[in-house]
Amino acid sequence: MNNASVMIHVEGGHLATAAGDPVRLRGVGLGGWMNMENFITGYPATEDLQRKALRKVLGQEAYDAFFDRFLDVFFTDADAALLAEAGMNCVRLPFNYRHFEDDDRPMELKEAGFALLDRAIDICARHGLYAVLDLHAAPGFHNQRWHSDNPTHRSFFWTHRHFQDRVVHLWEALADRYKDNPWVAGYNPLNEPADSDGEVIGPFYERLHKAIRAVDPGHVIFLDGNRHATEFDLFSDPWPNTVYTVHDYALSGFADSGEYPGVSRGQYVDRGYLESRFLKRSEYMRSTGTPIWVGEFGPVYSGDPVRDAHRYRTLADQLEIYDEHGAGWSLWTYKDIGLQGVTHLPPDSPYLARISGVLEKKARLGVDVWGGVDTGVRHILDPLEATVAEEFPDFDPLPFGPQQWIHVLVRHILLAEPMVDDYARCFAGLDADQMRALADCFAVDRCTVRSPLVDVLREHL
Repeated sequence: MNNASVMIHVEGGHLATAAGDPVRLRGVGLGGWMNMENFITGYPATEDLQRKALRKVLGQEAYDAFFDRFLDVFFTDADAALLAEAGMNCVRLPFNYRHFEDDDRPMELKEAGFALLDRAIDICARHGLYAVLDLHAAPGFHNQRWHSDNPTHRSFFWTHRHFQDRVVHLWEALADRYKDNPWVAGYNPLNEPADSDGEVIGPFYERLHKAIRAVDPGHVIFLDGNRHATEFDLFSDPWPNTVYTVHDYALSGFADSGEYPGVSRGQYVDRGYLESRFLKRSEYMRSTGTPIWVGEFGPVYSGDPVRDAHRYRTLADQLEIYDEHGAGWSLWTYKDIGLQGVTHLPPDSPYLARISGVLEKKARLGVDVWGGVDTGVRHILDPLEATVAEEFPDFDPLPFGPQQWIHVLVRHILLAEPMVDDYARCFAGLDADQMRALADCFAVDRCTVRSPLVDVLREHL
């Protein structure tokens, strides 16, 4: 199967193989692996803070034992086989720049990061799955959220040329390494960029696009729109062999959403509303006749069958809309501790038992902005939100306004950062073998498949 005929390219409004066969990429994002996230594996705050706290508590040997094993077991042939058997044909591979270079040695690329990607791409290829390479966390933080490993609410990537230079350098190396690999569907240079002023992202994309093309003219480049892959007015005429990638999370799919159809976050949401949002977000692609690929979407689940039924109905309607418009998609996410994954750790997992106190505290204080609710901290948020609204009525910070700005500062930073030490203390005194055993909890044969989710997906594969 590993031959040049399967390599894909843009052909009009769709993707096609070198042999001319149409391809519609449908699969999952591998969140939580080479780019970890708090709700996916259970720690508070950011990956970098988690790693520093664990190293301090465990020591280097046990720390290395856990993360080496975690990176081994989180995605294997068994995982790829599960996805292929379900009918999927694509895995989006998010990664953190820290796997490829250290901040104190910029531009000195580390082979270990490439080796991890090599392994995942090879696994995918053995099972007929394309891989989309996704830089999820860039140096300097290209958005204001935890998923870019950003410990602040500021994005410095857009104001420091140094960080941009490092990303161009990394992508030149990635393109050179994978330019002849037909199972790499293409390159997704920045996940969910958020250039607040909107003045830098266009020129930077043009520079990066040219740099990749100088090395690899053949692979597809997947470009996310600004403001977390929802706005595309920075683009004029489309570039050759380029897909413009939209993210499409539904209001009726969040943790605090109501019934569907019904009111969620003050908005009545039904199928018509979902389609109107999708059509608005995909307008650039439809007007230019370029392929539509939904790089991320997907509800979160509560474990309550009644509530989750509304989420599955939301998902089914979104997939039906994508079918009608010929859009490919990548569901977020494949594996986690229970919020959103196609597979997840079961409730009796030793890893979950180990961090159960932290998970309870996270839920009570709502520190996970994604997947958490703010019920337990409204006494903090209400006066802050009211004060900001009264004193600064015109304040509208990008990318999502004052309420989200406050929530990131309070829930994700103020309350989450001290909790990182709580998380690390859960592992105090454990040796290398014990940490490997906990990492093994993420092996697919130790996980539960979310069967209703897979059933919905199968109907659209």
